[in-house]
Amino acid sequence: MRPAAFDPSVLRQHLRRHKIADLPELKRVLGTDTPLTVFRKLKQLGYLASYTHRGRFYALADIPQFDDRGLWSHQAVWFSRHGTLLATVEAFVLASPHGYYADELADVLHAEVREPLRHLVQRERLSRTEVDGQFLYSAIESPDRRNQIMTRRSAQVVPLAAHSAGLEVSPGELKAAIIFFYGLLDEQQRRLFAGLESIRLGHGGDTLLGDFLGLDAHTVARGRQQLLDPNVISGRIRRQGGGRQPAEKKRRT
Repeated sequence: MRPAAFDPSVLRQHLRRHKIADLPELKRVLGTDTPLTVFRKLKQLGYLASYTHRGRFYALADIPQFDDRGLWSHQAVWFSRHGTLLATVEAFVLASPHGYYADELADVLHAEVREPLRHLVQRERLSRTEVDGQFLYSAIESPDRRNQIMTRRSAQVVPLAAHSAGLEVSPGELKAAIIFFYGLLDEQQRRLFAGLESIRLGHGGDTLLGDFLGLDAHTVARGRQQLLDPNVISGRIRRQGGGRQPAEKKRRT
């Protein structure tokens, strides 16, 4: 008896319509209970597996429109040009000028990365170095690792250095220039400047800028919120009615 023939075009039509699908769904579409049959047909078509959700979802290779980082998502399921989560983690760390902390990389990839990072360190494909009480993951090769760690430490000393890598100045010179410029601003401008740089730094920016500029982190956060508020008052240092209230003069009796 001849085995049943399965038409891969059925899978193609389904995936073009729905973008992604998991294995149970594809088995129903193809009309088989055998996972191997589905994968044989997917291989004929060319496919990708998601790096999130434990690789449970599949898409045709020509469907994803990858961004500049090589990532694409549909319905909160993420795919990578690099393939698996392990390969994506390694590629991102190696390409970064300053390495990655685990939490940073998890935010970027929208996935838990501690286990892949641990695995890559054990296999000596990535290096791990303690920087400011956190483990920084970087390249295994000595020159690349040293450059990533130095860039990270410079950015920790001068938070804005992360956005000024092209300038041919030392972190000390950059810090002096920023502090000088900051001192020329009035109270509201200082708060808004700190808020703007906090937005650019992202997670943890309020604390970093506060430590760097000698501000309370809440003040930085207030500046950031003002910038994101379309009703920010321009031309005033404080809102009307703000600041110390004038003392009322007593009449001499």
